Amino acid sequence: MKKPLVTMLLILATAAVQPLVAQQSSPAAGQSAAPAGQTKNKEIKDPAEYNAYVNATQQTDPNQKATALESFLQTYPNSVMKIDAMELLMAAYQQAGNAQKTVDAANRILQVDPNNVRALALLAYNARAQAENNNAAAIPQAAEYGAKGLQALANFQKPDGVSDADFAKQKDQLEAIFAGAAGFAALNQKDYANAAKYLKEAINAEDQMHMPDSAQSNAMLLRDMYPLTVAELEQKPMNPEGLWFAARAVKLAAGNAAAQTQIEKYGHAKYTKYHGSDQAWSDLEAAATTNMPPAGFTVAPAPPPPTPQQQAQDLVNSKQVKDMSFAEWQLILSSGNDAAASKVWDTIHDKQVALVAFVISATRTKIELAGSTDDNDAHKADITLTLATPIPLSKVPKEGAELEFQGAPDTYTPNPFMMNMKDGVIPSLEKAAPATHHTTHKPAAQ
Repeated sequence: MKKPLVTMLLILATAAVQPLVAQQSSPAAGQSAAPAGQTKNKEIKDPAEYNAYVNATQQTDPNQKATALESFLQTYPNSVMKIDAMELLMAAYQQAGNAQKTVDAANRILQVDPNNVRALALLAYNARAQAENNNAAAIPQAAEYGAKGLQALANFQKPDGVSDADFAKQKDQLEAIFAGAAGFAALNQKDYANAAKYLKEAINAEDQMHMPDSAQSNAMLLRDMYPLTVAELEQKPMNPEGLWFAARAVKLAAGNAAAQTQIEKYGHAKYTKYHGSDQAWSDLEAAATTNMPPAGFTVAPAPPPPTPQQQAQDLVNSKQVKDMSFAEWQLILSSGNDAAASKVWDTIHDKQVALVAFVISATRTKIELAGSTDDNDAHKADITLTLATPIPLSKVPKEGAELEFQGAPDTYTPNPFMMNMKDGVIPSLEKAAPATHHTTHKPAAQ
């Protein structure tokens, strides 16, 4: 996914060199020695300096060109062509595959020209690439160079000899690099709103470039589209526009099965959670043929879940109290629905009931238990059982054990929920007849 942007940056950095390389003879001393894309009012007056510059720029081997340009800059540190030579040096090192010297050359340019868009673009791209490779220290650098680049780009002037169309394309390419770096950094800093703003800017710039529909261009778009998806869907509240970007990212990842599977799983899950079901998710995937959603795009949110009061009412309307689980009793008694709670409590209060729960702690006379799965997972008691008679020390149940017992609900507190039960009996330790209430309530998740 990085190669298209590396290639693009290389073209940007070396575009000014190509016309000069193509010339068959050097211009006469006193004529403009600036390559195409530079201003014509830069002239080298000294013939020796001029020849050194032309010799350096006309080298075809990138390593030899870098050596010649370094020599020129050392010999003529105040040359009118200093910035031009430094940009060509940066490009030569990049062509030679020397990443460290490329970055060093870009930083040298910024020491002389802090708003140099080509140097800023290279550093922004390099920082983002490092951040994508889990180098956390590169994240603030990507943010810094991305933001500086966007500011510098606002004042970037069209060089002489460059058509309006080519200049517009160059600016779009640079904007995509800067905004993409700033957006990716903001995403990693969990600044989701700014991440979405920058990444949309990057994608809009890429749209303006009118790239052909190819695996290479799709990979470049995906590099910004998936982070944009995450930036939109991780906001609180979630921005449903991100569901369009998720579906679009699935399409763009068509050439990478592993990535496509991961993105589809993430987008599908977010869609289902927001919408309440996955109905029409496949339709959205099919419709996402543009990078930006159509005007008025929306996904209907799921209806709000029933309140605890409504859940309690639904339970007492649909089930008899004796058939409810302990977790359902707990839900109703703690719901705030007084009528439903009274119906349950009036049915079970002072009545012997048989339950199954998990031991939190135990002594010979009292056992703390978790009657619901949620409370057991949290290792939190919701039943205090006072035994009718002390049990032998050797028979005290172990923490975490599943225990069948009987007891009479005596009192309860709704929040935090605790039911106090008296006259507790552990049937496995008793020879007496079983309790009259024979329903055994297994713990149930709420």
